[in-house]
Order: sequence, then structure tokens, then C-alpha cells
Amino acid sequence: MGEHPGIQLSELLDHGDPDAILACVEDLYRFFYDPQAFTPVANTFCRIEELFRGDFPGYRGCNTEYHDLFHTLDIFLATSRLIDGRNLGEKLFAERMATDLLLAALLHDTGYIQEMSDTVGTGARHTKMHVYRSMAFVQKNAAYLDLPPEEVETICRLINCTGLQIDCRVECRLPEETVAGSILGTADLLGQMSDRAYLEKLLFLYYEFREGGFEGYETEFDILRKTLVFYESIMDRLNNTLLSSYRYVENHFAVRHCVRENLYLKAINRQMAYLKEIIRDESSNFRAKLKRLNLNEAEKRYKTP
Repeated sequence: MGEHPGIQLSELLDHGDPDAILACVEDLYRFFYDPQAFTPVANTFCRIEELFRGDFPGYRGCNTEYHDLFHTLDIFLATSRLIDGRNLGEKLFAERMATDLLLAALLHDTGYIQEMSDTVGTGARHTKMHVYRSMAFVQKNAAYLDLPPEEVETICRLINCTGLQIDCRVECRLPEETVAGSILGTADLLGQMSDRAYLEKLLFLYYEFREGGFEGYETEFDILRKTLVFYESIMDRLNNTLLSSYRYVENHFAVRHCVRENLYLKAINRQMAYLKEIIRDESSNFRAKLKRLNLNEAEKRYKTP
């Protein structure tokens, strides 16, 4: 097979097809582990679809536009690719840790989902506490999710590593768990920022931030400007706190797709370059340059009276 230097991340897999994502993750898992050990992941995948759809007992379903099911699945896929890359190029993850890491990826944003009794606004109002709420969701629903009781705390510690102020080197107990936590924290950033519609979705995030009580976001344009600053801080986090774990995915792309570059970072850098153009060009409304999603519909759902 020859190399494909011009390929883009979005061309490898349909990110809007949950079944295709699950099949891809399962195939990568089976390269190294017992196929039967994937059963808890497949089962939890189905429960997460139920949760976001509104069919999980006691919960309302997803009503946030940015942190939706497809965001979770992007992070699930990125986590799988990072695990695969580490297994290919460095030390093999223990089967249990690899499984827990995939479970944590699926469960990491359950804190945005409101319980039936929580009828005020949307799940966005819990943004500041969503990581802790996600851990609480896992603990409360472990039996229904059929999670091994002895693994629940590990899964929760991994989820905690997605918090932007959390250092996995402090939070995790063992060296392998630290690497796993850094991978999940990395996947959470790579998965969302590489989305081909990321810039459009930032405007969805703006409304989530407004409802969540974040200051400094008076207009939609504010979140576009601040994303460039966020990018700089995120690159520092990726390179230092998260142990440059993004490098693992390069082994995955090289071996599985014959592509010798980090397609996640390539996609993110392309997004940031275009964002700079949008901010620099004051001659037109920035919305005219963000055409991949229906932003007006999101505005109707989120705009406060």
C-alpha cells in the first residue's frame, strides 16, 4: 500500500455514523485483546445512545448542541486511535485498562444530561460541574451499566482527567493509569477541535457558556476571539500536563492508514488558520464564513428571553 499524504481526517470514517464508529473501535481493540472483553464497551455504547436519546431511566436526554452524542463519539474514536498507537509503538496497555479507558471516553460527558426532576434550562447550566457530575453518574448507574464494581473508581479517575485544571500525574495512582488519563484528556481536546464543523459549533458552545454562567462572553464573536487564546493554552496542556500523548496517534495513522502525519493536529491547525482569517477580516459578517451548520436554529434554542 502506498502513502496518502493528502488525506484528511474526516475522510477516514463517517463521524456521523455511530455504528461505523463502534465497528472501527472494536476492530482496533481486537488487534490486541480478547474479543469477548469488548462486550462491556459495546453494552455501554448502547446505553449511552439511550441516554442521549432520552431513553435512559430517570434522565431527560441530551439538549445541548455542542456537547451532544457525536461529540462523545468523536472522543471515543480518538481514544481508541491513541490506545492503538501506543500499543503499536510502545508498551501494550493491559486489557482491563484499555477497556476502562474506552468506557471512560463513552461516559465522560454524561454530566451534561439532566435528570427528570431537573427541568430548568438545559444541561449547559451544569457546564462548570459537568466533570464531577459525570463521575457521579457513573457511580450512581454502575449497576444498570453493568460496570464491574472494582473498576468504577478507575473509570471515574480517568474521567476526571478531562477537567482542564486536572493534572493526571497527580490524580492517577499507577504509571499506566497516568498514561491512560493523559490519553483521555488528549482525546477530549483532539476530538472536538479537529471536527470539520468545529468553528460553527463554537457558536453552539457560546450559548452553553452563557447558560453555564461563564463571564466574558457577551457576543458570539467573543468566543471566536478567545478560542485563539484557548488554542495556545491547550497546546501547552497537550505538550506538558498531558505528556505529549497526541504523538501515539501517529503510529496508528502510519500503520492503519499509511499516513505519516498527525491528522488530528493537521485538522486543528487548519481550523485555527481559518479562524485567524475570519477575525482579521472585518469586511463581512463572520457568520457568512461559517456555513457547515444551521446556526440560526441553535440561536433559537439557546437564546435567553
